[in-house]
Amino acid sequence: MMVYELKLKVFLLKNIDSKNALEKISELIDKSLSKNPELYEFHKKNQFKNYCFNSLYNLEQDGVYKEGSIYSVIIRTTDEKLSQYFKKNLVNEYTQYIKALTFENKIIPKKHIEKIYSITPLVVKTDNGYWRQELSLEAYGQRITANIIKKYNAYFNTRLDENFELFNMIEFNNRKPIATPYKNVSLIGDKLTFYIADNETAQKLAYFALGAGVGEMNSRGFGFINYTMI
Repeated sequence: MMVYELKLKVFLLKNIDSKNALEKISELIDKSLSKNPELYEFHKKNQFKNYCFNSLYNLEQDGVYKEGSIYSVIIRTTDEKLSQYFKKNLVNEYTQYIKALTFENKIIPKKHIEKIYSITPLVVKTDNGYWRQELSLEAYGQRITANIIKKYNAYFNTRLDENFELFNMIEFNNRKPIATPYKNVSLIGDKLTFYIADNETAQKLAYFALGAGVGEMNSRGFGFINYTMI
C-alpha cells in the first residue's frame, strides 16, 4: 500500500471565504467523480472513501481567497486507481467558484513517523453533537483509534489485532473548538498532534491515515493531516 499525494493548482472564479473553502473544493471533486458511473456510485455509498484533502493555500490574511488568484490544494489517497482518475480527469474541471489547472504528484515515502498533526479540523460526531459534551478524553482517543482501524480493515478486508498502542500522547493545538460551515450546519472539530507509538502496527496505521484521513468526513476535507518523519 502506498499513499499518493496530488498537488493541484486551482484558479478562483469567485471569492471564497476561508470557512467555506472545504465545501467548495468538495464540489469540484464531486463534479469530477460524477462523470464516472462506478466512482459516482462508490461516492454515494455510506462507506470509507479513502481520500482526503486540505484547504486552499497560501493563506490570505483577511480570510478571503481572491477571485483571479491561483492557489494549491493537496489531495491524498491510498487508492492508486483513484489517484490515476484524479490526474486524468480533475485537471481542467471547474465549478462556478474554482477551475482546476495542473497537477504535481508523488508517493509519500515509508519512513518512521514521529508524529502526525491536523491541517484541517478533525471531526468526531456523537448523537448530541460535539464530543466534549459526551466523551472523556480517553474515550475520544479510543474513538479516533477505532475509526482508523475500521478504515484500514475495510480497505484491506482484514481484521487487525487491536492489542497495541497507536499514540503515546495527544496534544490539542486549538484553544477553543473550530466551527466549519457545511450544508447549512456548523461542524465542530479540533486540531491535534498525535505522537505515534514505536511499534509496527502503529506505524502502519499512521502511514495509512496520511491518505485516508483521521476522524470522520475525510472526503469533505476534514481530518487532513501532515507528518514528521525521522
